[in-house]
Amino acid sequence: MARHASDSDTVRRQNRGLVLEALRLTGPLPRTQLAAQTGLSHATITAITQDMVAQNLLRDLPAERPEGKGRGRPAVDVGFNRAAAYVALVEVDVNRTRLSLVDYGGTLVDRIESANDPDTFRQAPAPEYLATRIDQLRSRNPVEAANLRRVAISLQGILDRNGTGLKWSPITHLAGHDIGGSLSRRFGIPVSLHKRGRLLAEGTRWLDPDLRDASVATVFVGSTVAMGITFRGEILGRSDEGATEFGHMNHVPEGALCRCGMRGCVEAYAADYGVLRTAYSVPDHHAPAATVPPAQYEGLISRAYQGDRAVTHAFNLAGRAIGFGLNRLMAVFDPAHIVVVGPGARAFPFMQTEIEAALAASLVCRVNGTPEIRTHLDESEPIFRGLTMKTLHEVDQAEFAVLPAVEAR
Repeated sequence: MARHASDSDTVRRQNRGLVLEALRLTGPLPRTQLAAQTGLSHATITAITQDMVAQNLLRDLPAERPEGKGRGRPAVDVGFNRAAAYVALVEVDVNRTRLSLVDYGGTLVDRIESANDPDTFRQAPAPEYLATRIDQLRSRNPVEAANLRRVAISLQGILDRNGTGLKWSPITHLAGHDIGGSLSRRFGIPVSLHKRGRLLAEGTRWLDPDLRDASVATVFVGSTVAMGITFRGEILGRSDEGATEFGHMNHVPEGALCRCGMRGCVEAYAADYGVLRTAYSVPDHHAPAATVPPAQYEGLISRAYQGDRAVTHAFNLAGRAIGFGLNRLMAVFDPAHIVVVGPGARAFPFMQTEIEAALAASLVCRVNGTPEIRTHLDESEPIFRGLTMKTLHEVDQAEFAVLPAVEAR
């Protein structure tokens, strides 16, 4: 009897998880379509959704009817109760820290943003700095803060084995702290750290339905060079929380000095500081700029469009570095699509020829053809979207799919 009860609970949790995942993927749906989407019977869908409506997780929402179909019983969709939970999302990069409060339906509630400079995390260690800003977000939204379920942080660098801090980061003074553990103890809720590259891959899947189940390499070009990859819709990396270190793949042995301290990395030629250094003919062994103001990088892109040969040449070299990095990648992973995101995507026309030439030199591309290359100009959207969906999915599966049925309490 105990085994039967346990098995029944497992099936119920799995079915609830399927319903939440389907709604997360498609948005509000009628119960009939929800049954088709999940493969569950209509009776099972009715029982599950009624239970989760009673638990204030889901709501019955009026469905939009096609024009001229206004008669009969009003159509009803099932969707998330936005007030059921809230999550705080933190994005830290070389130039800024951005905190967003998001409701259970995935809608942005509030946002705080501050500029970073080389001294930001020297003056205040990362756990203290981030805790102060999370407190600020909570104080601005006291009602929502009472139901805050998770904090998720996007970072640049290499995570430690515990996934609670960074072993190395291009952001000065950020590594070497127990960020996740410290914040979790302070606020009493789970805190997770995620690499930007993984979130790029995750967010690209959610933003473009055509790529959701495809093999894709998403390349960020801007303050750094990063990559996230999916294989037939599954995120790939060095671990469950990992991502590639594409920007620190060697491009030229003993070449240009990278922020990581190594020489010849792809990033040393293709990141904003690499382009800046080349455009002004600064020797490549000189220390790279700790930060490049976004306006200055945008200025370089504008100059390229105006025909500035020095800047155009710098972006050509950036494209060559990215292209040969992708060439090496093709030897072990054959994506159907390459998506270039970030501020550097605006400069893609000046990198495209070199990228395509480098890919054409790959045996895999000669045999299978060159992957389709797309651009997405706003890097914050795939990162934010990936962080949002990953965190809300964790709330769905870890907290709400496992709740007992209302009548069983």
